[in-house]
Amino acid sequence: MSLPQPCPKNLAEKVVAWQKTSGRHHLPWQNTQDPYRVWLSEIMLQQTQVATVLGYYARFLERFPTVQDLAAAEQDEVMPYWAGLGYYARARNLHRCAREVMEKWGGRFPATAADLATLPGIGRSTACAIAAFCFGERSPIMDGNVKRVFTRYFGIYGPTQKKAVENTLWAKADEMVELAPADLDMAAYTQGLMDLGSQCCTRSKPTCSLCPLQSDCYAHTHQVQSELPSPKERIRQDERYAHLLILELNGQVLLEQRPDKGIWGGLLTLPQFDDASSLHAAALRWSGKKAVALASFQHVFSHFKLHITPWLLHVDETLLAEPTAGQQWHDHESLEQTALPAPVRKLLLGLYQGKNSEQLILS
Repeated sequence: MSLPQPCPKNLAEKVVAWQKTSGRHHLPWQNTQDPYRVWLSEIMLQQTQVATVLGYYARFLERFPTVQDLAAAEQDEVMPYWAGLGYYARARNLHRCAREVMEKWGGRFPATAADLATLPGIGRSTACAIAAFCFGERSPIMDGNVKRVFTRYFGIYGPTQKKAVENTLWAKADEMVELAPADLDMAAYTQGLMDLGSQCCTRSKPTCSLCPLQSDCYAHTHQVQSELPSPKERIRQDERYAHLLILELNGQVLLEQRPDKGIWGGLLTLPQFDDASSLHAAALRWSGKKAVALASFQHVFSHFKLHITPWLLHVDETLLAEPTAGQQWHDHESLEQTALPAPVRKLLLGLYQGKNSEQLILS
């Protein structure tokens, strides 16, 4: 008895019908054709879970309700509303993109995926999503959810990060749109693919019984859901070390601006040193006293693990040095509204919001 094979001819219609009855309809960036709001959600959702994005999305729109408002702001005004979301190049590109929309497109987002993809920070899939949701363009998308659905449905093996596999997936995505009816609801189809990956075709323990594509899905037919998508090749994670100085004076803490490139680009953070001896030398320059070590902790990035040791230096008297360019004092009460990296924010708020600093000092 031959096994059923993928039958893509009516895939798009099945996805649209399922999305309209079982897909997500409650998210704040749905049910709108405003490209600014759709674009913002697409950028925030890159590498970030929906549950995390919801609060950031609402706060960002409250402060920057239109692309004109975002373009008119300075980058320093934008970063606090992104602090904690990670991948900070997204925020810098968001700001650059808003200004380019104002300067080159008269304040209106272009209506085609090809033109959208020329804007800073907008890749092919994001451009296609905006074009599909806002302008009805027949443009396929290829985010993480769609990759999972397609690798399982079509039986496509190999890490999706590899160019050859990605090209195969895009070719299938193009083919599905070409095979779809002329009156295809592109917004429902696009949202439906993402919803399938989020609700049914999950990374582990997919609920195939709820999926409209299960009858001719390769992975379901061959019971290889756990094998697809193929795991990416393991790369030994790099480990790095950082020493952070918490310099206190009169209810304020010293922060410094990070360069735009590199980790935590464009954010404010604590003065950072590669080793303890460099930090101690700086502490002596500031006050003539040694800093005290607090409990070390780790922060994991996508491509390396950072071991962080904070050091506390409280100065009661006059400082022996002055802040350098890029350094500035911040009141403890203002830290919650300051553009801090997530681990630094957690460290400082834990230190100043009711937790005694002596509790954190290493024995």
